[in-house]
Amino acid sequence: MNTKKIVIIGGPGTGKSAVIDALSNRGFDCMTEISRQVTLEAQKNGIDQLFLEDPIWFSKQLLDGRTTQFIDSQSYPSEVVFFDRGLPDVVAYLDYIEVPYDEDFVTRCESYQYDMIFILPPWKEIYKQDNERYETFQQTIEIHQFLLKWYTRFGYTPIEVPKSSITERVDFILKSI
Repeated sequence: MNTKKIVIIGGPGTGKSAVIDALSNRGFDCMTEISRQVTLEAQKNGIDQLFLEDPIWFSKQLLDGRTTQFIDSQSYPSEVVFFDRGLPDVVAYLDYIEVPYDEDFVTRCESYQYDMIFILPPWKEIYKQDNERYETFQQTIEIHQFLLKWYTRFGYTPIEVPKSSITERVDFILKSI
């Protein structure tokens, strides 16, 4: 079976994980965001914000983890698998913080292509900072632009999900595929 790979993207605090959780609750296979997992593991080892302290090492962990998720999804018996962020997010974030990276980052984004991209826009009313999310709302707006830039550069046409309830957002995504 050729499983359709659909990515939910957006800046920090735009509701991606809530949408992924709702899709999972409806019985869809979903690949969860791995950056929180990497960040929490680093915090256990005394590194408060790994992305800020060693952005390349952190980003390589994400690149490897998201590559594994992509490869694993190909063996799923489902028609559709949803991803909480995709490989181009890694390049977009590194570009945003102006950190140079090697060609492998771009090559992987080109090699592992998703079928559809949905983007959740910055939404001040639902935005919250927490222990792993250090970005301000203004930074979320800037990151949104970098995500659009990089996904477009890799040939995608992100579909913007309206600001509405989680149920309405999920319904919009499902109707669009």
